[in-house]
This record gives sequence, structure tokens and C-alpha cells, in this order.
Amino acid sequence: MDTAQILTTWKRLQSVPGGQVLFGWMLRFRVPYSGSIRPRVLYMEPGTARVQMADRRRVRNHLGSIHAIALINLAELASGLALITGLPGDARGIVTGLSIEYLKKARGRITAESSCVPPRTNEKQDFDVSVELRDPSGDSVARATAHWKIGPVA
Repeated sequence: MDTAQILTTWKRLQSVPGGQVLFGWMLRFRVPYSGSIRPRVLYMEPGTARVQMADRRRVRNHLGSIHAIALINLAELASGLALITGLPGDARGIVTGLSIEYLKKARGRITAESSCVPPRTNEKQDFDVSVELRDPSGDSVARATAHWKIGPVA
């Protein structure tokens, strides 16, 4: 599934009953590692994505909060959906680095929000995408930056 197909499929399914769940299954199949956190896409358009992750035992650490790696996984996914859905069809991106600042223990359903102005060209470049992760009360639990390498489709 290329980037245009991701956005087209999302637009088609988002308003259909059970469409968000079906899209989530498709996404988990396409990106197996990110699928390990069972993300639920709440909103997506070129340059913007909002993705949630449930607080489940599988993503918890020994302190009873959501594991740091599960949080960065969610942040990377949100940044990727925001970025790649806005890239031109002849461009692609790959994450080359991730940085995150953990602000408080993450508990409950976590929502990652990312927005950027994607490049309009397939010219090789580095591009940073920021992500804010919030708990159910709206408090920030972490802030992340995904460092992307953009370039032409080979």
C-alpha cells in the first residue's frame, strides 16, 4: 500500500461503522511492529494525524505505567502518518532517529497528535516531525521528535 492508498483507504473507511477498527487491522498488518501497540487512528489528513493506544497489560512496565518504548512507537506512527500522507507520490521517507522527553507516568488511553507541513518535493532532505502524547485528562506525558530522511522512490 503506497502513501496515496493509505489516505484513500482511511477516507473511505473512517465514516463507515467499524471502519476505524478495520483500518487499524489493515495498518497493523502493513506495519507489524507498530501494530504491536494496537493503534487506533482517530484522525488523519496530509500533515496531521491523531492516533490512540489503549492502556493494556501488554504495553505496561514493572512500574504499572505504559512502557517508554510503547510510547515512542506510538509517536513514530503518528509522525509517519502525518508526514507520508502529505508527501508527493514520487517521494518516500524513513525514520533515521527518534528523540523523546518523558514528562510523567503514562496511564490510561494515550493520544498522540502530530502535525507538520510535509515537503512538496521528492528532493533528498532531512525532516523533523514533532508529536505530543497526552493522557485522558489532557496532560502531556511525553513530547517526541521523529527525524525523517525524505527522498525519491527508487
